[in-house]
Amino acid sequence: MFDDHSDVIRDIALEAGLVTPAQAEEIWESHATTGKSFSDSLVDAGLADRPTILQAIADHLHVQYYSAVPADPGDALVKLLKAPQAHKYVVLPVADEAGKLTLLAKDPFNSSVINELGFILQKDIELAVADPSQVEAAVTRVYGEATSSSMEDLLGEFGEVEAAAVTDEDVTKAASQAPIIRFVDLVLQEGVKAKASDIHFEPFETEFRIRLRIDGSLYEMAPPPKNLASAVIARVKVLSSLNIAERRVPQDGRIKTTISGRQIDLRVSTLPTQFGESVVLRILDKTVVNLSLEALSMQDDIKEGIRAMVGRPNGIFIVTGPTGSGKTTTLYSALREVNTEDVKILTAEDPVEYEVEGIMQVPINHQVGLTFAAALRSFLRQDPDTIMVGEIRDLETAQIAVQASLTGHVVLSTLHTNDAPGAVTRLIDMGLEPFLISASLEGVLAQRLLRRICKTCRTPYEPDKDVVNMLDVDALEIANKKFYFGKGCPECNRSGYKGRQGLFELMTINDQLRSLITQKAPTLVLKQKAIESGMRPLREDGLRCIFDGHTSIEEVLKYT
Repeated sequence: MFDDHSDVIRDIALEAGLVTPAQAEEIWESHATTGKSFSDSLVDAGLADRPTILQAIADHLHVQYYSAVPADPGDALVKLLKAPQAHKYVVLPVADEAGKLTLLAKDPFNSSVINELGFILQKDIELAVADPSQVEAAVTRVYGEATSSSMEDLLGEFGEVEAAAVTDEDVTKAASQAPIIRFVDLVLQEGVKAKASDIHFEPFETEFRIRLRIDGSLYEMAPPPKNLASAVIARVKVLSSLNIAERRVPQDGRIKTTISGRQIDLRVSTLPTQFGESVVLRILDKTVVNLSLEALSMQDDIKEGIRAMVGRPNGIFIVTGPTGSGKTTTLYSALREVNTEDVKILTAEDPVEYEVEGIMQVPINHQVGLTFAAALRSFLRQDPDTIMVGEIRDLETAQIAVQASLTGHVVLSTLHTNDAPGAVTRLIDMGLEPFLISASLEGVLAQRLLRRICKTCRTPYEPDKDVVNMLDVDALEIANKKFYFGKGCPECNRSGYKGRQGLFELMTINDQLRSLITQKAPTLVLKQKAIESGMRPLREDGLRCIFDGHTSIEEVLKYT
């Protein structure tokens, strides 16, 4: 219940006297550990029931609480909203008096519902509180199933879009035509529904492709006619407040929108190409990403190692891996471990991906000279305890990070290297003195994201001997072990994979490693010593995932 607003509901529960500060702290820990919302954790602990929590939320928001959702609001009220609008915002009209329309909302905290629907309907909107699951069920009952007009229906409507409207002069007019608006909305809905991480709009010479990246792989959607590429891309630029007329240089923007009743953030990037602008939307959906170490598929000893490192009074902790391997998610999850009232946390990010309550987040802006190094230098004057730097890209940033750690700050950052020991060599290559690395570095976590075998169609099989030999493991080690693959089913889009699984390799810096770092030992020597000290390499963690039936041999070979 209200997964996105746990921090607000904690404050409301304290304000309403439903819990004591000590109980709130205990429930918050349970919420962070299990991934359940604060309100559900409150109910599980027996401290309050759902109606009591909902009444407290209504009192806090100064709106009405409906203990029961009306079975039939009446035709006059129902007709005020179109079915797609009711489904998009997950709202049900219950009263229309003196020009004010009262809507029961699945998410009464979402102010964009008031702004957007108020503008569309030209009415004052007030949201009321009711049980979210009952509101969702009532919207389906009253307005029917969410038949987001299928892609095929919409593509058929494109005949109505004027061909002349796709010239450069009329591109703004084309972007505001109903079929274009509905098409872009539908693509965004499909992307969120499929739990895609990115949506790609790609104009080519003879076609206009739209692809979704789901679990690291790209899947193509039904493409619209090529001549509408500029209108569709212009619509995306309108939503993200970018300059439509500027098509010669890359632009970056953001879209905040409501899809299926929840607020979704989209990061937008445009790139001029030979045949028009290519646009990529990164979907930042907080309800899909659970920013907690418990939610990451890592072994207990690695979790405890990370907790120990971020809980120290000073030192540098680095997460390394290729783009898209979940480094930022791990860093946010680590920050949540120390995000308490008595700790000041500052982050410098390019750009800020997830807004986290209680953390001061600074977006990097190269155009005005706000680089990682400049932000980090300013941070030291802001009296922080913990600092996160999106990425150590140059010597200057590395030097200030070391200086910050040596003056009593915990510094978290990322690097692009193949494994954990490689991070040390990378810092030396940048020009950082080995003795400074040895004095400040506390640990390096290397990680990869693999596709997880779909649980619905997971099937045991006997792999080919040549494939098993590529794993380079002892025959005794894999004797009597089961191997699995995904046959493919509707649940996983016939791919055999659904969701992702992390591989982790944690190198904890001890005295022996510090001595080797000071001597500029090669990566191979560092790796050998780290393994002797208890580090499990990525490949070994991959074998664990294979034998536990989480992933396939092919995935592990591909990423390690």
